[in-house]
Amino acid sequence: MTSTKRTPLWRGRHPLVLASKSPTRRALLESLGLPVLAIDSAVDERAIERGVVERGGDAPAIAAALAEAKALRVSHLHPGMPVLGADQTLDFPGARFNKPTSREMARDQLRALSGREHRLHSAAAIAIDDRVIFAGLDTARLWMRDFSDAFLDAYLDAAGDDVLGSVGAYQIEGLGAHLFERVEGEHATILGLPQSTILTFLRRDGYIIG
Repeated sequence: MTSTKRTPLWRGRHPLVLASKSPTRRALLESLGLPVLAIDSAVDERAIERGVVERGGDAPAIAAALAEAKALRVSHLHPGMPVLGADQTLDFPGARFNKPTSREMARDQLRALSGREHRLHSAAAIAIDDRVIFAGLDTARLWMRDFSDAFLDAYLDAAGDDVLGSVGAYQIEGLGAHLFERVEGEHATILGLPQSTILTFLRRDGYIIG
């Protein structure tokens, strides 16, 4: 449930609007004592991604462009309110992954990642009154272990439709932890939010107490 109750840490006149339907990002922000109003941006993510790729942009640039587009879309509809847009891309040599749409697609993604390193780029942008006032990005490195087909099938059975909820077909805060032998990076970054850079900005601009 979205929480817009003012907390002692929050100094803004309005709650922080999260331009996303992601329950994970909302939960992260609420765990920090921030009042959050979650609103789906409904941007065409694939069209934005294609535009960045056509301009020669890489995985971090795609994440940054999507975060900014989400923030600006919702900011336009809610004047005077700070709007946070966020997105994450999976960086893997020779492939571009999006959220899987089927068990078979999830299986293909996980088999490709097995035994190899990939990176997660988590970007955020904050807009107010159709203007971006903050942009930040953080990257985590993850190494998947070389697992068996039997494990992969058991994992997919256990996780069910949860594998369709994130790029790479895993949620590392749950059963997805079984897939990895090593990770480097901030936990919130792996979950899809460059938390430290966001908090630094919010303190600097007086949205939260310093």
